[in-house]
Amino acid sequence: MHPTAPAGAIRQLASLARHGDLSAYAHQIQRLGGCERPVRMEGHRLDVHAATGEIVRDVVDRHLPAGQLLIRCKNRRATRCATCAEVYRKDTFHLVTAGLSGGKGIGPSIAQHPRFATFTAPFFGPVHNRLGGGRCRCGRPHADDDMALGTPLGPDRYDYRAAVLWNAHAGALWGRFTTYLRQQLASRAGINRTELRHCLKVSYAKVAEYQRRGAVHFHAVIRLDGPDGAEDTPPAWATTELLTDAIRSAARLAETPGPVLDGHAYTFRFGDQLDIRPIRSADFAGTSELSSRAVAAYIAKYATKGAETAGTLDRPIRNPITDLIGSGITDHARRMILTCWHLGALPELEDLRLRKWAHMLGFRGHFSTKSRAYSVTLGALRQERAAHNEALARARATEAGRPLPDPDTVLVLSHWRFGGTGLTAAETWLAASRRPALDTEGESQ
Repeated sequence: MHPTAPAGAIRQLASLARHGDLSAYAHQIQRLGGCERPVRMEGHRLDVHAATGEIVRDVVDRHLPAGQLLIRCKNRRATRCATCAEVYRKDTFHLVTAGLSGGKGIGPSIAQHPRFATFTAPFFGPVHNRLGGGRCRCGRPHADDDMALGTPLGPDRYDYRAAVLWNAHAGALWGRFTTYLRQQLASRAGINRTELRHCLKVSYAKVAEYQRRGAVHFHAVIRLDGPDGAEDTPPAWATTELLTDAIRSAARLAETPGPVLDGHAYTFRFGDQLDIRPIRSADFAGTSELSSRAVAAYIAKYATKGAETAGTLDRPIRNPITDLIGSGITDHARRMILTCWHLGALPELEDLRLRKWAHMLGFRGHFSTKSRAYSVTLGALRQERAAHNEALARARATEAGRPLPDPDTVLVLSHWRFGGTGLTAAETWLAASRRPALDTEGESQ
């Protein structure tokens, strides 16, 4: 059932119907695929046949049904654009799955020695949680949706400064962990790191997730390959047990230095909780082992989320006084944001850019990353999709009796400038009436 168009949209649609081609307008909106915040571009494009000089296509913004070129925002955050975030989630799912069980140009022999590991943040102070039996230290049980979960038992005793600085240094700590992991693998094999590079490669894909207390932790798929990467068999001594042991030691040893504030030198390490599990290509009921599909779906899910899951905002903060009024964020998130704002004014912390990333509670790293040899790239997946859409467009043009020339013979001259974002009332209604249903399963259909 299509949503009812509001009065403003009806007036805009009626005007377009009188002065233009409403079907072309609807088609332009439909090509956005349901994007909620498209980028509006102004300018022109001219396609010229390189050999003959014939103008193959001439696109001018004022001749387009919307008066501008509309392109997808491609935002990964579900809170900003659910449709584009869903595309990102599915791409991430296939990227992770390819590195676990093959596909997208990678053979099934890739499924050798993967491990799924969760690296937590350290302790900053007691928080409301669900211990054994669901009872908290505060003396009362908490439901799963209780807003108190993750908030400090005593906010005045919670180390907000360390919590914010932890988020700001979490990415650097992950980098130190990967260095230590290679050291530990080499040590267990009885070789040095130079020799390790000639017989083994460590590949990984990871995603950052915010705990309810606002601290970042990492979920990672870690795999051992041969020296040539994904489809190269690792040496026989590179067992799952050796990898597990090396991960535990590296996580314990890894540390990254922080700033010195008020005479206190900060050093950051992972928390004591470290969960490491094997991954199998199929589900094993009743065991602690995870299927490759479950792991890929889990990582892809959190790749489209941000700090808003910890009760904060999903947009940058320009002025904490005005931006936080009526924002609906939790008191705990407010304290972390204000701590970012205060620390961000210190010259010695300028490189952390805490004010710019205050809405992220200090974390400025990428939410999903992978090593180069782990699997296919997001760019390759997007290029594959673009090539598929181009082939469909050419087939439709041929069927309509207007075949397009070979792209290798066409010279493209274009100039576009930013003209804004978002949809008009009429465009919003048209987009909503044609938006595809989102697939909530772990894999695209």
